[in-house]
Amino acid sequence: MQLNKQGGKVKTWKKRWFLFDTDHKRLAYYTDCDERKLKGVMYFQAIEEVYYDHLRTAASSPRPNLTFCVKTYDRLFYMAASNAMSMRIWMDVIVTATDEHSRY
Repeated sequence: MQLNKQGGKVKTWKKRWFLFDTDHKRLAYYTDCDERKLKGVMYFQAIEEVYYDHLRTAASSPRPNLTFCVKTYDRLFYMAASNAMSMRIWMDVIVTATDEHSRY
């Protein structure tokens, strides 16, 4: 599924394709929909929280009211969904995956 993600070092917004990799317990993201070039990962055990971002980075987002953040131990990942339902689903699924991982 596609989301816009803000870069880590260069704070530009780019389209990325995300994939839940339950075998490796991570959320992986790619530059293309064919999943040929892995750009990065967020391991479930490193995710501390997921929240709606309406203050900090949303102003620079391509869709300010659809921007959310995934906070890991060492980085904040800002993402923007295409619509409100997609944002809610992504946030819920990431939280659920993180909660499931922390039980084991």
